[in-house]
Amino acid sequence: MNVAIIPARGGSKRISRKNIKEFCGKPMIAWSIEAALKSGCFEQVIVSTDDAEIAEVAVQHGASVPFMRPAELSDDHTGTTPVVRHAIEWLNLQGSNPQYVCCLYATAPLIDSQDILKGLNALDKEGGDYAFSVTSYAFPIQRAIRIDDDGHVDMFNPEYFTVRSQDLEHAYHDAGQFYWGTSAAWLETRVIFGRRSLPIVLPRHRVQDIDTLEDWEMAEYLFKAVRLRDSSQ
Repeated sequence: MNVAIIPARGGSKRISRKNIKEFCGKPMIAWSIEAALKSGCFEQVIVSTDDAEIAEVAVQHGASVPFMRPAELSDDHTGTTPVVRHAIEWLNLQGSNPQYVCCLYATAPLIDSQDILKGLNALDKEGGDYAFSVTSYAFPIQRAIRIDDDGHVDMFNPEYFTVRSQDLEHAYHDAGQFYWGTSAAWLETRVIFGRRSLPIVLPRHRVQDIDTLEDWEMAEYLFKAVRLRDSSQ
């Protein structure tokens, strides 16, 4: 049994009601729910929330909300892993005992159902603890600079100043879309960014973190561009 868990608490600070704010014609969370359902990977798509309005929107778009998340897991400091672990523990108490559990973020409108499926296939074939979405940095991180308190700059790694960009190792970062894991890995809080995790590499134009209104606008531009390209093919 495979289950999707979409964490979506009600207390977003930087963008009010971000999880259900309209994004390109639908509540933001609807895009993640629909991608999960379309992937065909899951027996259940569950939204873990402390908010009645989010729960109602989630159910309207095809997810289930079989429990309300407790207050102690709904503050600004609670990470993703405890929320997923709580959901798995609840499912186990119901006798469901899922094998693989995929955490999908509610604010990932660029998520693609085929990428979710790739994550499941990779984890099932290769083994390990997790498979999650990553994308490459647009510029070599070895040539990053800092700006100090006096407004001056220096390099984090000055030894790479004379190295050609094309000769530097490629670096990747978490794409913030989905995280497949075995139930055991989630329950034991094993490290996600570690040797027993598998990367599902996404193109940069389908990745956008959404923490600010500027991020939101950029995500809308990317979303519309991707949809326009797909409709013309």
